[in-house]
Amino acid sequence: MSLLSHSRRIAIVAPHADDEILGCGGTMARAVAEGADVHVIVVTRGQPPLFDEELVQRIRSETLRAHEIIGVKSTIFLDFPAANLDQLRRSDLNHALSSALARIDPDLLLIPFIGDIHLDHQIVFNAALVHARPRSSTGPSCVAAYETLSETNWLAPGVTPAFIPNLFVDISSTLERKIAAFCSFETQVKPAPDERSVEAIRALATTRGATVYRHAAEAFVLIRQIN
Repeated sequence: MSLLSHSRRIAIVAPHADDEILGCGGTMARAVAEGADVHVIVVTRGQPPLFDEELVQRIRSETLRAHEIIGVKSTIFLDFPAANLDQLRRSDLNHALSSALARIDPDLLLIPFIGDIHLDHQIVFNAALVHARPRSSTGPSCVAAYETLSETNWLAPGVTPAFIPNLFVDISSTLERKIAAFCSFETQVKPAPDERSVEAIRALATTRGATVYRHAAEAFVLIRQIN
């Protein structure tokens, strides 16, 4: 059964703006093309003095432009402090994220990977799974973790949790839309060979695709699926 075949409402939880495009922008675009409603929750925003307010506002505009290219139905900004989630009461984050997800009521939930080097990603992974606990007949029937260039492979695989994908989505028809969406993040695009370059995004999609004999794919770790 295809990951997208029975997914009508999809929620992607992004610790920071652009994680969702890097991690599953092609899957998002394909889901929209197949008639699903795609929603994004951006958990954090940069806050002074760590981040300049003008830059923060520019990134927000870039985010909305990227989501327009993909066809995202709604974008929710929770505005928790970027790079400071470890300073918050975890219950506050859990409640805010769970409330946002409850409003969406997704059948497919895509979240960052627990082994990402950024602590914000690890905290958001856990917060999303708090909401996704199968404690009633409601809740997402499928939860999967996406792969974020410059985060997922920069910790210490073998010592920390390694991203070993067991789920792939063919994005041959939507790779260019993913790249166009990422290019909307003019503040984030880097020249090759940086991992946040167009060349690196295309190379990873090609590699993940070749793994399953497709021209391009995005890879995920399946957390839970209820059929």
